[in-house]
Amino acid sequence: MAHKLTDRRQAGKTTLQLPPFGFGTAHLGGMYSRPSGEVARATLQAAWDGGVRFYDTAPYYGLGLSEHRTGNFLMDQPRDQFVLTTKIGRYFKRPADPKTFDRGGWGGGLNMEIVWDYSYDGVMRSYEQSLLRLGLDTIDALFIHDPEPQGHGEHHAARMKDMATTGIKALEELKASGQIKAIGMGMNAADSLVNIAPLVPLDFCIVAMPYTLLDQGSLHTGMQRCVDEGISVVIGAPYASGILATGPIEGARYAYGFADEATKEKTRGILAVAGRHGVSLQAAALQFPLAHPAVVSVIPGGAKPEEVTSNLKYLTEAIPAEFWAELKAQGLIVADAPVPAA
Repeated sequence: MAHKLTDRRQAGKTTLQLPPFGFGTAHLGGMYSRPSGEVARATLQAAWDGGVRFYDTAPYYGLGLSEHRTGNFLMDQPRDQFVLTTKIGRYFKRPADPKTFDRGGWGGGLNMEIVWDYSYDGVMRSYEQSLLRLGLDTIDALFIHDPEPQGHGEHHAARMKDMATTGIKALEELKASGQIKAIGMGMNAADSLVNIAPLVPLDFCIVAMPYTLLDQGSLHTGMQRCVDEGISVVIGAPYASGILATGPIEGARYAYGFADEATKEKTRGILAVAGRHGVSLQAAALQFPLAHPAVVSVIPGGAKPEEVTSNLKYLTEAIPAEFWAELKAQGLIVADAPVPAA
């Protein structure tokens, strides 16, 4: 099925309308390496010139760098022509010693120390800091970022209590006053759709890993709950954090680490079927999740302009019905998973 960037899908029961394809800006914060400022702007320009009008960022990406770069570009575009989303759950403070500060996985990011805070005050502080970094006066929606136990340790229960009691009140106030149009949650684990998402009322979610061409384990659980509850889904990692873009090469990444042999072997199987039907792996990965009734958009990232322009081509590549049928026949995707129409 051809996907048009001018199409719009409603996020939950809100007034927020999303195109089927957006741009995730994590790479602009230096996810694996830091692109130069010139390359970052050229990448955003390539997305804009290609018709992309949905941009997702977060304070965490590059410890503020992604928001700076995204906002610096978008502030020169007509505000009524694009959708911008970012996230809450973290705000920043100056590290005690910037010279020795460890930026962790964001080696190319900024020297900003994370403060986790899902409370009312934490949400508002994060929101205000994001506005300043972006240089914009409006954000269309906010996602509760990384509410899963990983990264929280012994503080997880207390932080989730903050989110479910006072933090959600801040988000609901922002929505009621018209400052944002929708409330979301960004997650990485399949069980979070069932165990954490129900803690607060949501309009939509970003699902990074639990529903891809490689894994439909959440099809009958968390993704079905989203259908039942009218919660829309944005697929945040359609390439499964790398391997569905690069193929099963040496050093291929999966779930933000290096892919194990079983994942590579499954990818080889999908790739073999794709070869028989003249389908590119990347096109299949991008288009597959859009067939799910809860999914409104996919937002792959990009670290350079040619990655964005390639993704736009993959979005409209023709894929025959026989390709999906063979994947199911070989057990490479779940038998009753929704697939795009030919």
